[in-house]
Amino acid sequence: MGVEKAEKGESASESDGMLDGIAKALKHWEEETLEPHQKKHPDRPDEFMTVSSKPIARIYTPLDIPDFDYMRDLGFPSEYPYTRGVQPTMYRGRLWTMRQFAGMGNAEESNRRYKFLLANGQTGISVAFHLPTIFGRDSDHPYSLGEVGKLGVAVDTLKDMEILFDGIPLDQVTTSMTINAPASVLLSMYMVAAAKQGVPADKIGGTIQNDILKEYMAQKSWIYPPKQSMRLITDIMEYSAKNIPRWNTISISGYHIREAGSTAAQELAFTLANGMAYVQAGIEAGQDVDAFAPRLSFFFNAHNDIFEEVAKYRAARRIWAREMKETFKAKDKRSLWMRFHTQTAGCSLAAQQPMVNIVRTSYQALAAVLGGTQSLHTNSMDEALCLPTEDAVRVALRTQQVLAYESGVVNTIDPMAGSYYIEALTNELEEEAYKYFDQFEAMGGVIAAIEKGFPQREIAEASYRYQREIESRKRTIVGVNDYIREDEDITIPVLKIDPYVEKRQIQRTQKIRKDRDSKKVQESLDGLRKASEGTDNIMPHVVNAVKAYATIGEICDIWRDVFGEWDEPKIF
Repeated sequence: MGVEKAEKGESASESDGMLDGIAKALKHWEEETLEPHQKKHPDRPDEFMTVSSKPIARIYTPLDIPDFDYMRDLGFPSEYPYTRGVQPTMYRGRLWTMRQFAGMGNAEESNRRYKFLLANGQTGISVAFHLPTIFGRDSDHPYSLGEVGKLGVAVDTLKDMEILFDGIPLDQVTTSMTINAPASVLLSMYMVAAAKQGVPADKIGGTIQNDILKEYMAQKSWIYPPKQSMRLITDIMEYSAKNIPRWNTISISGYHIREAGSTAAQELAFTLANGMAYVQAGIEAGQDVDAFAPRLSFFFNAHNDIFEEVAKYRAARRIWAREMKETFKAKDKRSLWMRFHTQTAGCSLAAQQPMVNIVRTSYQALAAVLGGTQSLHTNSMDEALCLPTEDAVRVALRTQQVLAYESGVVNTIDPMAGSYYIEALTNELEEEAYKYFDQFEAMGGVIAAIEKGFPQREIAEASYRYQREIESRKRTIVGVNDYIREDEDITIPVLKIDPYVEKRQIQRTQKIRKDRDSKKVQESLDGLRKASEGTDNIMPHVVNAVKAYATIGEICDIWRDVFGEWDEPKIF
């Protein structure tokens, strides 16, 4: 129902009469126009479906959204229910943050890459850490050998963080750090490194991912059991609200859920269910919802189906606003805002014909912008083969810049609104999400469902179904199962990490251990252990340990002793 009709108070009978007229006209079109045409020109034999295997109708009309109410379901930008976006003017006022994910080798190499990206027009920094840091291990730990600097930057101590951001003014850029189980440690390192630059904590802005629930579901880089991990997260939320007010304390991430093979509806539902679990945990820890909820952010995938992705983002904003208002009784409108970062779908990229990945990434980025993202990472064409080279990442960044300055998609707010297909698909995804919410509730909540292996099983089954569709050629992937180049010789440049990176990183970490004040380190770790065994907020103790140049492994090992480590349920 449009605004003008709503203001005139159009009756239900008038609306029903309009729909009856459309239904008759549709039937006439099918019989008199469509059927004769199809006798000569039948539909292709393809199955018309979204990336999530959702069947798509031939045509969408008002009959597919019979109960649509403009003010209830759509509204205006920056007004409840925020379907059309959280900012009044969206990209007419400010473009999304262009934030290319980067990190490789040691801190010096990554620092050079950040400066390269900033010089080429990137407007925010996004840090990729190597696997040892992600799992809270030092580079010289036996489990780290062979992995140092390979999939991200090595950060063992505050010294690495100081080098990583040397010459980058931390009061002028925002930084996103993809880190989960040890998030408190990396946030503390960043805050102390900024202070050493002369930038106080209340002047730094950025995001830590800090979303451990999706790790149990999809990405699998947890350390501690769920309940103890939630304690670390609520401590971060409380500390940051008081000390780092511009910092987003969690990036509630559907991206990795989708990368593991979920459908769009599963990504939507599981992400929002996790978000609501964090809100509930904060409230149960005694925090005011409006004190921490405005600093919660989200992180979504942008897959190949443009319309399904746009509908997913719109449904996400609407659901989040409703649940924050009605379930959690938030009063501050910023608590109702879903602000999100988007990354194009790494799982969609192919090693075959890698330049085709530029096309895939462009369409995925278009979906993210049409869906109203606040920041965006575009994957590089070579990411199915290696960490991005400078040339490849420059093209990926230029993709965003062409969208922003040449495509015209920024000129109006939510240009997809009112499309019968988009509105119907938005409603369908919302309905599917609520079905999953009901299942989580019946199991006793998200953590109980994770302990039973429910979301893990749902994702695995969706991933299997998608792969079978590719292998059976029910779904076409250009260059992979169709339009194949038999003579293909992949000759694009590949980034390789110098094998001496590991040796140099280990030497630096061992030198830090030798030169630091050992007594101060031990006192800070003893304080952290005591706080972890009790109920005090752990963050001040992590900050003290970081200032003393304790390593990430030493800090995380305290929690391994106190909390233990977690083994996930086996699903087959």
